[in-house]
Amino acid sequence: MSAEPLTSRADEALPPLPPPSLITLPPLPAGFSRGAPVTDLTDGELAETVAPTRRRATSPGVSLRVISPRDASTSIAACLELVDDALPGMSARHRLSKGQRIGLGALAVLVVLGLVVAPAGTAVVSVTAATLTYLLTLAFRVAAFGTSLRRDLAISITDAEALGVPDHELPTYTVLVPAFAEPRVMPSLVHSLEQLDYPRDRLDIKLLLEEGDRETLAAARALQTELAIEVLIVPSGLPQTKPRALNYGLLWSESDLVTVFDAEDRPEPLQLRRAAVAFADLDRTVACLQARLEFYDADRNLLTKWFTIEYLTWFRCFLPGLVGMGAPPPLGGTSNHFRREALEASGAWDPFNVTEDVDLGLRLNRIGYRVEALDSVTYEEANSDVVNWVKQRSRWQKGYLQTALVHLRNPRHARRQLGWRGLIHIVLFVGGTPVLAVTNLMFWALTCFWLATKAEFIHSIFPAPVYYLSVGSWIVGNLTIFYLGVVTLLVSERPKLLWAALLAPFYWVLMSIAGLRALIQLVTDPSHWEKTVHGLGVDENGRASVVVGREGQRSLTQ
Repeated sequence: MSAEPLTSRADEALPPLPPPSLITLPPLPAGFSRGAPVTDLTDGELAETVAPTRRRATSPGVSLRVISPRDASTSIAACLELVDDALPGMSARHRLSKGQRIGLGALAVLVVLGLVVAPAGTAVVSVTAATLTYLLTLAFRVAAFGTSLRRDLAISITDAEALGVPDHELPTYTVLVPAFAEPRVMPSLVHSLEQLDYPRDRLDIKLLLEEGDRETLAAARALQTELAIEVLIVPSGLPQTKPRALNYGLLWSESDLVTVFDAEDRPEPLQLRRAAVAFADLDRTVACLQARLEFYDADRNLLTKWFTIEYLTWFRCFLPGLVGMGAPPPLGGTSNHFRREALEASGAWDPFNVTEDVDLGLRLNRIGYRVEALDSVTYEEANSDVVNWVKQRSRWQKGYLQTALVHLRNPRHARRQLGWRGLIHIVLFVGGTPVLAVTNLMFWALTCFWLATKAEFIHSIFPAPVYYLSVGSWIVGNLTIFYLGVVTLLVSERPKLLWAALLAPFYWVLMSIAGLRALIQLVTDPSHWEKTVHGLGVDENGRASVVVGREGQRSLTQ
């Protein structure tokens, strides 16, 4: 790979792009200029108004972008409309379409009538349908896993290629870092951002803090750094979600490329350069590069070991496998790198969807863009507290259900845009994951009840064909999931986690509990964002102690 100018490569014979973005800055008051400077954080009172500008901060240290109340109000209102403006009807703010309400209502009536008129027969049909869905979902995952093992599907940029491009030829890059109630991780966040090998004059780092989050703002003010970090205060309002904050940051930036890091992330130093070089060599239909996510505190306890095995399977196998199959891969919530024009054309992030990453990946695919996997790693903090983990997973599962409902509002339209494989992916991989987690809980409960009571009604809903099908799927399914986990650990050179993989059924129980909570919250509070507590793996100075890489390799992060 040569080091010719990044602005000239991959610009020939480009395929047609979707319509131009509807994202615009709000109108400026008379006499205001886009080029006005930002203000520095000081101990004095901050000015009430500063001219709106998309230009990045350039002075070292932490600065605060102060925006007038009118412009802030206009901007945050625009953030809620970006998806509907770009792609009408594709936001999760609209819970169900008319067709979905009719279909789900009719299904509920049929089930209730069936349970009244022929309860045993209805139960048999339900159990059979659930078992077949389970087997189809399993087969789809095995196919994705196998595809990833047959060839290396992640885009790899060597260190020499990443460093071989002169600084002035690199595109401008916005790094969005949303944070809420995260004062403990501010020091380690800044340390990690300082390690990024990217020219400072082409880097635009925006720390997105919620209005009223005084502790995190105070922690940000105390930071000492040579980086130019700009703080944007996101106006209060509902829904108070990460995608709402990301949209706000996007509106006040103008870089060519955009990425998202969470406050506890530790991206490898060359990640931005790798992404920039990769984008230059790929055609413009590649809208997003998803880096691999792993954990720096995998050995903290049994829960973090399980979480690590799951992440390794997801980002090393499932996600590249879906890319290889031509199915739209669900993005991770961090370390995804976007071309700005594609992000804008898709409507950016949906503030009403609590897994905005998964939804955005599907929307990009539906308007003709592609997502690829990038061979670069970002280390995150594994959730080491069970209650915290269940809350986080409940939000993820609820978001999967939201996303499936949004993209199945018009199945025929989705099939035309994504093909049958993409439609099957939405049903089995996105929607099926939380549904089957709840189904597992139901079947385990039935099994325990049968073992304790030998109740006749349970025997009646498992006639011989259904019984053998269910037992077969249980045996094959469990062995397959065990096998995938073991293979992942061997491929990842993490054999010391094998004993934790053997205890994975206890992890599946936690998943099912989270799935049940997600199903309930989907009805009662669909856009509520349950806050995940970070900083559980840092010391009293807010710094992580070690990064765990391949087996036996550890390095001090700070």
